[in-house]
Amino acid sequence: MRISLVKAYGPAGLWQPWWLAVAALALGLVLAQLPLPLAGGLVVGGAALLMILIQPLAGLALALLAGPLGALENIALGRGPLDSGQLLLLLTLAAWLGRGLVRRRIFLPRTWLNLPLAVFIGVAAVSLLGAPSLLFGFFELLKWLEMALVMVMVVDVTGDRGAGGRGAAHTCAQGQGSGAYMRRGAGEAWLLLGMILAAGLGQALIGVWQFGLRGDGPEHFVILGRFYRAYGTFEQPNPYGGYVGLNAALALGVLAGGVMGYWRGRKEGNAGRAMTWVWWAFVALCAVAMTLAVVFSWSRGAWLGFAVALVVLALFLPRRRRLGVALVGVAAGLFLAGNALGLVPASVAGRLNSFSQDLRFGDVRGVDINDANYAVLERLAHWQAAVDMARDDVWLGVGFGNYEPAYADYALINWPYALGHAHNYYLNILAESGVLGAAAYFLFWAAVFWQTIHLLGRLAWPQRGLALGLLAAWTALSVHHLVDKLYVNNVYVHLGAMFGLLQLLERRHG
Repeated sequence: MRISLVKAYGPAGLWQPWWLAVAALALGLVLAQLPLPLAGGLVVGGAALLMILIQPLAGLALALLAGPLGALENIALGRGPLDSGQLLLLLTLAAWLGRGLVRRRIFLPRTWLNLPLAVFIGVAAVSLLGAPSLLFGFFELLKWLEMALVMVMVVDVTGDRGAGGRGAAHTCAQGQGSGAYMRRGAGEAWLLLGMILAAGLGQALIGVWQFGLRGDGPEHFVILGRFYRAYGTFEQPNPYGGYVGLNAALALGVLAGGVMGYWRGRKEGNAGRAMTWVWWAFVALCAVAMTLAVVFSWSRGAWLGFAVALVVLALFLPRRRRLGVALVGVAAGLFLAGNALGLVPASVAGRLNSFSQDLRFGDVRGVDINDANYAVLERLAHWQAAVDMARDDVWLGVGFGNYEPAYADYALINWPYALGHAHNYYLNILAESGVLGAAAYFLFWAAVFWQTIHLLGRLAWPQRGLALGLLAAWTALSVHHLVDKLYVNNVYVHLGAMFGLLQLLERRHG
């Protein structure tokens, strides 16, 4: 007779009460001999690992919460190969893949983004063939691979296999029915949204505290004489502002969807179904706190991205585009009138009027440097270096992720040190991966925008609000990339989860 080790020592054999009691006693004795901080860390780490093994979505939630801590950890603990967010993400992906191997099934869903994402990753990988540093290129490429895996994992672990997929058939065969299956999946989609918003809310509350409640901070972050620019755990206001900005845009879209759904529900006599007050109060708190955090970051790039995201929200809120255009016109008119009447604070108006400094081009060689123009000239010098890199290799650039290693060969005399990127991601991607890489990058984002706008015309409230918020978030990110790079500090994990959320909308409601 063949004795199955899986049956004898697998889940049915290991999870017996006496085994659990012995294991718990042994673990307690070991922990009792350890210092309290170490024992507490092991308990928390063990609990987190158990959550990840049981449900990968729990691991993703932990990775989303810990991701923005990466910059702070690098300063406090020293730069290492992995921060806590990356470690949690790798554990989550490993647990998900391990579950698939055990079940002899790894599900790779077909989505609108698979092909454009694969094309971009492929071109980026080819550009590394002549790169100065394969290590820099590997870590940058890994970000996009992780984004793709997070998106795929989200679709898989929510149990979605499409309308005629094997998972749906299996669920129906168990007697739950397709309706129960779809309701369960929709609930998991909203749960994922809650995880994304909770991560953004945590950073927003930290930023609000840093701005006006803490009372001190880095001297070079002082604004208005007594406040400090919000920077969260990003340690820099600009990427922080971009991060909370895309989350604020998402929250405002979702909140608009809730309001419209409630209004429609009242007209149809089922308002109670259209809005759950606890959930929508949480969404409203996120929207308010994140909007304040964007303002308190005092980042022109974040303000510009968020402002254009608000325009997109107003434009696509009504189903009739003419009404959207009228709504944008009224809002713009009110803002201009308020600015002309002096209702906008002078400090904010001055900050808004300085946007042109961030977006102008020019040769900065020989320009006198002073405190007033230093930041602008530094950005322009890095833009110039990016253009020179692209000219040297028009088709594939200097290598994906290799702007910093290649910078020394293109640096201007007064700007010998690289900032890590070109402070304009479109120039950055052109310099690193050439015309082919830039074209593949724009193809990918064109697919993202097309899919989101296509869904807007097909969804009902409040699901339409979620698509509207995603469209505004993509806009905020894309506009902010004119003056910065936001694929830093594990923001790409956040984006991967949002891409997964978009695919869930497409597969369940599109």
